[in-house]
Amino acid sequence: MVALVVLGALARLGAGLLLSAVVAAGDGELRERAVAAAPAVRNSEPLPPPLRVTDVAGAPADGRGPLPLAEPVVRALASGEPVTVAGPGTEPRRWVAVPVTLPDGTPRLVLASRDLVGAVSLLGDAAFWFVPGVVVAAVALAAAAWFAAGAALRPVARLRSAASQVGEGERLPVPPSHDEVAALAEELNALLARRDDAVSTVRRFADDAAHELRSPIASVRAQAEVAVAHPREGEDTEAWAAVAKDAERLSSLVTDLLALARADGGRLPPAVPVDLGEAAAEAVARQPEGPVITVWAPVPAAASATPAEIGLVLDNLLTNARRHARTVVHVSVVPAGGHARLLVDDDGPGIPDDERARVFDRFTRLDATGGTPGSGLGLALVARLVESRGGSVRAARSPEGGARIEVRWPAAP
Repeated sequence: MVALVVLGALARLGAGLLLSAVVAAGDGELRERAVAAAPAVRNSEPLPPPLRVTDVAGAPADGRGPLPLAEPVVRALASGEPVTVAGPGTEPRRWVAVPVTLPDGTPRLVLASRDLVGAVSLLGDAAFWFVPGVVVAAVALAAAAWFAAGAALRPVARLRSAASQVGEGERLPVPPSHDEVAALAEELNALLARRDDAVSTVRRFADDAAHELRSPIASVRAQAEVAVAHPREGEDTEAWAAVAKDAERLSSLVTDLLALARADGGRLPPAVPVDLGEAAAEAVARQPEGPVITVWAPVPAAASATPAEIGLVLDNLLTNARRHARTVVHVSVVPAGGHARLLVDDDGPGIPDDERARVFDRFTRLDATGGTPGSGLGLALVARLVESRGGSVRAARSPEGGARIEVRWPAAP
């Protein structure tokens, strides 16, 4: 648009200069004709049209009819200034005057004129070619600017493509040119180095904390279970049972925290095709006694993930469903276009509509749990693992009246 406006202004200026040059050339020719006719006026000889002779007031002095010139125009002509005169229904004419003094000292004006039809026609022809020329030039400039900008941004596009595939410990390629793009790549590599250091620190902390916490928790749990199984005389077995239950909950919490920390900061292993139906059957077999769990997988459905991730997701979903179910849990596996779909339904109290998004937040436990144990990390871990593979998780109402958790993984090719 800028090029179009600028070139349009230049074209208008060029057309104006062309018209001025043509008119100026014609003025010179008219002045020469008027000067050449001056001797004939001094000798009182008649002049051929379109030359005219007037007095300084504009009154005809050659015995012909009146001239279409107003008094201001005559004064301008007498001062030596060419004038263009145009009237309604008449073609514009250009007038030039040359003063002549008769032998008796009487001043006269020799007027030469010509129409400007040729100049206007020339200007129209120029405009006819200027307009498409301006459009073509603007398009050419826009195309040149587009390709120039693309060429200038091509190294940035390569950096963006490399950044989308860079993993832990890897760095972006630095262009050999010592310019702003190379400086950007170096700064991004420094940022990646700081990120890797932070991830490594978090991972070491999670591993160390998990190791330091697991040992005393396991020891407390073992002692409590021994005290419950073999009580001494006078000991409160109910208190030891509560200690064992809390130790089990702490152990589960530490395990979930460690898995969530690794999912947040760890590098994802390459995805492989995993049969969801087989994985669901294996996960059901790992569950302890409790509500009935059914698996429905009418056709094979392969998800793009890893067996460990899908096993962890299924374990958390089944544990959560068993915790809230009254009698039954249904697991369904079906393909859905470009996704593998997993449904886990229970016949428990369900999830309120306004809480269905919040259940995937960390440490979220709803009042509907009724005091059942849980760390509030299971569904958060499920969402993190699935979304890291480009999938999605959502909560809905089950046909059994309880909660439904729907998981979609990208289908394996």
